[in-house]
Amino acid sequence: MKRYLSFRILRSILSIFLVTTITYGVIYTLVPRRNVFKDDINYGKLKGKPDELANYENTAFSKMGYIEYLSSKELIDTVSQDHEGLTGEPTAENKAILQEWADTNGWELHQLPISKAFYTTKDIPLPTRVFRFYANMIQIDHPWKVNDPSNPDLERSLRFEKDETVGWALVGSGTQFKYQVYFNKQFPYIHQNIVHLNLGVSYPTFAGQDVMKVITGGQGKTDSRELTFPTGVTAKSAANLYSRQYQATEKLSSQEKKLFNDNYAITDNIYQDPSMIGISFRMGVIAVLLAYGIGIPFAMLMARYKGRFPDKLGIGLVTVLISVPSLAFIYFFRFLGSNWFGLPDSFPTFGAGDIRSFVLPTVILGLLSVSNIIIWIRRYMIDQQSADYVKFAKAKGLNTREIARKHIFKNAAIPIANQIPMSIIGAITGATITETVFAAPGMGKMLPDAIMANNNPIVIAVVFIFTTVAVTSVLLGDLTMAMVDPRINLAERGE
Repeated sequence: MKRYLSFRILRSILSIFLVTTITYGVIYTLVPRRNVFKDDINYGKLKGKPDELANYENTAFSKMGYIEYLSSKELIDTVSQDHEGLTGEPTAENKAILQEWADTNGWELHQLPISKAFYTTKDIPLPTRVFRFYANMIQIDHPWKVNDPSNPDLERSLRFEKDETVGWALVGSGTQFKYQVYFNKQFPYIHQNIVHLNLGVSYPTFAGQDVMKVITGGQGKTDSRELTFPTGVTAKSAANLYSRQYQATEKLSSQEKKLFNDNYAITDNIYQDPSMIGISFRMGVIAVLLAYGIGIPFAMLMARYKGRFPDKLGIGLVTVLISVPSLAFIYFFRFLGSNWFGLPDSFPTFGAGDIRSFVLPTVILGLLSVSNIIIWIRRYMIDQQSADYVKFAKAKGLNTREIARKHIFKNAAIPIANQIPMSIIGAITGATITETVFAAPGMGKMLPDAIMANNNPIVIAVVFIFTTVAVTSVLLGDLTMAMVDPRINLAERGE
């Protein structure tokens, strides 16, 4: 059993790695890098300023991992350490010094179009980019994380205490986040800031923001409320005090000093609407539950009345659901829901604060998976009706309903468990269409939006998350199968 689990976990990790790496390679080799500026408003504004435009381009390429970039000031500061007479003037002497340094260190020397100031770039090979992506993916906070020369006496410690602001918490000093572990009334009630995923910086949409903050952060308007800050000052603010991060002493503003009694003065905002991943998670979980809530009773009814009217009617409906293209199916039910039941045909109509916004996309997402569930469970239950234990139950005098409910349905747990991973994967696939059609601000909509905007970091991050969820669901599905079916022995050779 342990050997099997170890093997499956390693295989799952390898699958996630391969899918993410292939996606990374395709995006960064086949998609022209110039396309990232196609929808960038700032890029168009700088076309009349060639020097600023060149700096803007190279800075963006550097943040996205295409190149390493040394601006004019950075280049002169670096090279002048070994050449005291070097200046930023575009003279032949300075160019010769900089060209020699660039050739020696593998950089390419350039000059700005107008000022002729020097700068250098270095293309980063794809294998190096991939290595850096995975090497920096897991960020672990610790008491020596912060390096602040302006605060040499910074205490470095971890202690579990009752904080005056947030209550009991594992409080850090010298860490990036103040509250390493904390508790509140929000699911899952226990939270941590020790380990974070670093999936890059978003560009050009959500420019400069951490990708994980874009995906996991709240949306919409900020949710301001009366807050009492650590210094005792009470003010109306949307600050999330649980997210306090270290701010260098020299960068502390007067307002931050007024509100906070230490350097942990950077906070995220609280928003009224759930995050992208939160919206997708809610709709996906409910859709899967809905699919099984509809599919199981229908499959049992069809199996019980095999060949009769309920079975024929069910087969007809399932056939229609399978044959109709997903997009046509979505638009049809959106029309029915909007015109017959008065439900919004677009998520932004009422927003995330109104449950009606979730009804149509969630129901449609669930219905997309119902047909496969019905077919699979119906087929299994019909096969079981001729099994020996069913014949024995009939001989004992049990009626058809009792046999179906007490005996056959118990064994139907096997196909139900087997179908769960496929339902989750189907929900992920369907979400990219339903969220786009209904303009729901979830990860499903974010994926095509990021592809259209050439936001490569977002695309890779969403693919990574979707792949992780899909692969994990398959692994858990196999383990669930072994739990519900004693005949499956994962410890056996070849299993």
